[in-house]
Amino acid sequence: MTPPSVRPGDRTYLSTAQRSPRSQRPEPPLRNSDVADAELAQAAVRGDPDAFGRLIDQHGLAARRAARAILRDEDDADDAVQEGMLAAWRAIDRYDPARPFRPWLMRIVVNAALDARRRSKVRQAEPIGETIESGGLGPDRMTEASLLRTRVDAALAELPERQRIALVLFDAEGWGHA
Repeated sequence: MTPPSVRPGDRTYLSTAQRSPRSQRPEPPLRNSDVADAELAQAAVRGDPDAFGRLIDQHGLAARRAARAILRDEDDADDAVQEGMLAAWRAIDRYDPARPFRPWLMRIVVNAALDARRRSKVRQAEPIGETIESGGLGPDRMTEASLLRTRVDAALAELPERQRIALVLFDAEGWGHA
């Protein structure tokens, strides 16, 4: 005997034999649009690009809205949708026609958008202002200094020892007289 608040066939009180093993809830039957999507997907698996194009036409706007919600930029969202659609085309043979097409496609597009967001976080950097100078010499100045040092060392090597010592003590060490 069932409690008065429970009606026979109520979803929450189905036996485990009546439930889907994956979700523990009965799977709803496919809608007509899902059946049509599954047929188009099967045609795409057989190599019909027009069938896949019709699927994209049917679900493209929803995919773009999802990508835009994740990325908050229209151009980045369009790029992510394009990457997701390309990934879906490459993986169309792994689509299970017993399941709805739209959630499968949306998962691929959302993953592409999340990947794009992750990549953009790695690339983001703060710009350096024009007024900020670096603490060290740039490569051009380091090269000039190295060339000057080489020429000075060569010129010092040509001087007699006493003149070389006097010049180094006066110029390099700052002595007033040697």
